[in-house]
Amino acid sequence: MASYYRRKKPDMVFLNAKPINSGNAQAYLHGVRKYSIGLAERLDSGYQAPLNNKRSSVSTVGSHNNDFIPNIFYRNIAPVNWFLRIIGVLPIVRRGPSRAKFELNSAAFLYSVVFFVLLSCYVGYVANNRIHIVRSLSGPFEEAVIAYLFLVNILPIIIIPILWWEARKIARLFNDWDDFEVLYYQISGHSLPLNLRQKGIYIATLLPIFSVLSVVIIHITMSDLNLNQVVPYCILDNLTAMLGAWWFLICDGISATAHLLAERFQKALKHIGPAAMVADYRVLWLRLSKLTRDTGNALCYTFVFMSLYLFFIITLSIYGLLSQLSEGFGIKDIGLTITALWNIGLLFYICDQAHYASVNVRTNFQKKLLMVELNWMNSDAQTEINMFLRATEMNPSNINCGGFFDVNRTLFKGLLTTMVTYLVVLLQFQISIPTDKGDGDSNSNVTVADMLMDSLSNDMTLLGSTVIAPTTTTTTTTALSRSGRGRKG
Repeated sequence: MASYYRRKKPDMVFLNAKPINSGNAQAYLHGVRKYSIGLAERLDSGYQAPLNNKRSSVSTVGSHNNDFIPNIFYRNIAPVNWFLRIIGVLPIVRRGPSRAKFELNSAAFLYSVVFFVLLSCYVGYVANNRIHIVRSLSGPFEEAVIAYLFLVNILPIIIIPILWWEARKIARLFNDWDDFEVLYYQISGHSLPLNLRQKGIYIATLLPIFSVLSVVIIHITMSDLNLNQVVPYCILDNLTAMLGAWWFLICDGISATAHLLAERFQKALKHIGPAAMVADYRVLWLRLSKLTRDTGNALCYTFVFMSLYLFFIITLSIYGLLSQLSEGFGIKDIGLTITALWNIGLLFYICDQAHYASVNVRTNFQKKLLMVELNWMNSDAQTEINMFLRATEMNPSNINCGGFFDVNRTLFKGLLTTMVTYLVVLLQFQISIPTDKGDGDSNSNVTVADMLMDSLSNDMTLLGSTVIAPTTTTTTTTALSRSGRGRKG
């Protein structure tokens, strides 16, 4: 009796695709086809599954093939990454490709804790002085905006413990990028050609200089320059600026990878048309789409706090700038203008680069697929193309901060719209101050609390008058009706 053994179908569509065993990589890279290693053809060529279930080492692949270049993504963001580690933000230990970890007993985490404690003591001293300045103010709120701005600028110190909480997810993201580079090399035949390191070096060199200059100019124009209090503001301002630059480089790497993958896929279709090659590129795209989503999840709480902080700072600085324009453009307005423009630019680049990455991963890749000519392909290849399109429709590629919101240009527009609403309300309160207090008492100081109490008392007066008026009318009508009845009788 004839019998046969059904071969198990490989998982070549799902997100759990891993790089093949490094010991067999050479056989496939120099085997039947150079530009693709179809998973089905690997089984036909006698592929044996690896005995161990450990993560494939990228260093092992690199030792067998001199053409493979590991750590490409990590090298591109390394300049900004090292700057963040110097200020104690990213205590991630990385002993090699695909070996990034967050360890509580590591020297990097110990350095980060010591740096955070010293910085917290320094910031606490500065915050205490700023609180005394705010308490001593007795003028209107628009004149106290500058004092409140210096107090709010201390809040980014909260980002450091938030990044400790998310360090494991960030380390996992780095490891997934290493696995993606191996998979890209095995399918395309060359290493991932990312060229962002020069941009990262320029950012890590020039951005801290501009940040320190802006802080010094703000302190010169808006308050007395005290070097003892300028230092923590320079560190915290560099923290927010370099986190935005780090986000910019990560999203730029995703955009460049998606563009390269789409161009490589379109060129390969013009010369080679087997269905297995389309399946391999679908696996690559699914892994890249997962990396895009994991970027937002790994930095979820950090950039939720960053967005709220930037929104608050921009609203306060623009309100202080607009409320003092009636007196003319003074030297304090220079610092408010720099603060507003710096933070608006940072928020814009965070939202715009994430939007550009999402569009490149999904929309532009769908355009490449829709432009493929299917007439000369066989039925299997056409089916794989249709499944590829279906995969791009069903797998979201948006950078979402843990389900709170999508980071894109819509977020930037929504924050600006809400900001304008708050500014209109605050300016209306400011305009109503002279009418509520009268013209005779022009020298008295009016605060926002006084303004709100006056508005509340006016509302209660109007409410009382509307309640008393119908009662009086009813009483008069009743009296008239009674007098009418007496006359009639």
